[in-house]
Amino acid sequence: MSGLNYKHLYYFWMVVKHGGVLRAGEQLHVTPQAISGQLKLLEEAMGTALLRKRGRGLELTESGRLALSYADEIFHLGEELQDVLQNHPDGIPQQFRVGIGDMVPKTVAYHLLQPAFHSPQALRLICREGQLIQLLGDLATHQLDLVIADRPLPPESNVRAFNHLLGESSLCIVGMPSLCAQLSGDFPHNLQQAPFLMPGADAAIRPRLQGWLERHRLRVRVVAEFDDGALLKAFGKAGMGCFAVPTILADEICHEYQLAILGRIDELTEQFYAISVERRLTHPAVLAVTQQARASLFA
Repeated sequence: MSGLNYKHLYYFWMVVKHGGVLRAGEQLHVTPQAISGQLKLLEEAMGTALLRKRGRGLELTESGRLALSYADEIFHLGEELQDVLQNHPDGIPQQFRVGIGDMVPKTVAYHLLQPAFHSPQALRLICREGQLIQLLGDLATHQLDLVIADRPLPPESNVRAFNHLLGESSLCIVGMPSLCAQLSGDFPHNLQQAPFLMPGADAAIRPRLQGWLERHRLRVRVVAEFDDGALLKAFGKAGMGCFAVPTILADEICHEYQLAILGRIDELTEQFYAISVERRLTHPAVLAVTQQARASLFA
């Protein structure tokens, strides 16, 4: 195929969307014969039939279904482009593409990213969640502007990037009030044999939390572990076990999930990093995130 004729593809798309050549012609203000001719040229260029007769109408072939899926995306993107150019008099929104590590609490991520919208330029935030190594790969290929993680850049990573410490917080152990009431004694001894929801193996806080439990000779009953912090909190809300959250957001998380604070661990801290390909930050949205985090959230 020497080149795709988008006018021919658009006629095909309109025929399918409007249920036939006649109706498509009425929308396009061209004759049915002209549309049929364009469809024939498209099929010749594609080297396959896209539509076939069925009774008095037309139906898609398998190739036609595939072509339609691409046409949908192409022309919906075109409509989106037109909307952006026509309806944003203050300028086209700047994309801010952020990767968020699986174990970064979503409440923390929200508070970190919210200041980016205070920029005078219109902003379109695009968030991707995943494992840190995968997100760093996307950062290296400039598919992301920033990665927010619960640990610095791993030493084994071959990505050229830089760590920017946003702040750190001590931990609180929280759980459903009914569960907390069943755990007798003073903290942290009331955690002995308590049902516990443990962060997954990739969470930076996990080995430190396990070390703290061992130092205090506490044997919790781990009923589940999670790579996703939101799922962990959902199980906590259901009363399946108690779990650790950053102290800076403990009150907010307890209010949202109807939880109670069992105790606070001041000797343990959870850190949060912004990772970028820039040593000296210049992206306006990245600057807003880092500056506000240090001045307010982790002050």
